[in-house]
Amino acid sequence: MAYELVGETSAIIVSVLWTTCSLLFAYAGKRIGALSVNAIRIIIAVGLLGAAHIVIFGTIIPEANSTQWFYMSLSGIVGLAIGDFGYFGTLVALGPRRGTLIMSLNPIFSVIAGYFVLTEVLDIWTFLGIVVTLTGVTWVILEREEDCNEEPITKKQKIYGVTMGMIGAVGQGVGLVLAKYGMVNVAADPDVPLNPLSATLIRMIAGTIVVWLFIIVIGKFPKLISDMKDTTAVKATAGGAFFGPFLGVWLSMVAVTYAIAGVAATLMSLMPVIVIPFIWVLYKQRTSWRGIIGAVVAIVGVAILFLM
Repeated sequence: MAYELVGETSAIIVSVLWTTCSLLFAYAGKRIGALSVNAIRIIIAVGLLGAAHIVIFGTIIPEANSTQWFYMSLSGIVGLAIGDFGYFGTLVALGPRRGTLIMSLNPIFSVIAGYFVLTEVLDIWTFLGIVVTLTGVTWVILEREEDCNEEPITKKQKIYGVTMGMIGAVGQGVGLVLAKYGMVNVAADPDVPLNPLSATLIRMIAGTIVVWLFIIVIGKFPKLISDMKDTTAVKATAGGAFFGPFLGVWLSMVAVTYAIAGVAATLMSLMPVIVIPFIWVLYKQRTSWRGIIGAVVAIVGVAILFLM
């Protein structure tokens, strides 16, 4: 029970941390773009995690078997390189409130991936949770900007934002399941899972390699170097990297390790609700009742998905 409490508390803290980093990444992304934000924040996160790993374990190389390295690396590529790129894209296009709401769909993809990877059973409650979550998200996404005190965006921008959000949700949802599999299911002793910090560092190293190689291959490296001269954006990205990829992802691995997976996923999906007062204070935007109810409905859907 004590371990479950540690995991559940970690999951709640993760929601707050991810809300904070979402606001910082959205701000930075408006200035230098989602791709540059992803590249800068992930290299900073590797440095922070590597330093923490040296202090705690005395080495920068995590101790894990080859199969764990494979699955944790795959999780990093899917969840951090691809998933987070989509996440930043939707934050920039739709703003923090609706961007985080779309990302509340990622537990749905965790459930689907869990069925195939972890052989978890899908029942009627699972499908009900999916329907309720989709209903809440869709209701808010279709809301007109003038009704929710936000800057108007074109239909093309909205389609782009939703598409990037879906990429992000799928990537993060599937990445979480792959991480769970790598930490526990392929451990030499299932009762001794891979340490969450080591797991996070492996994921982040793999994600970093893929993100930076991709930037070099598509010829965006000169732009990235130029974007790094924007000190305001870099500072915001560094702050987001500390709260999100460093503390947030590390604690998410703690939550997944020690709490029931469904409970952890639900508690880590509270961002659409937590972000509302942040938006009110920082941007003076009062979320409409439709936006508030939609966010709550989405969270209820996630709860049904995992807790029933």
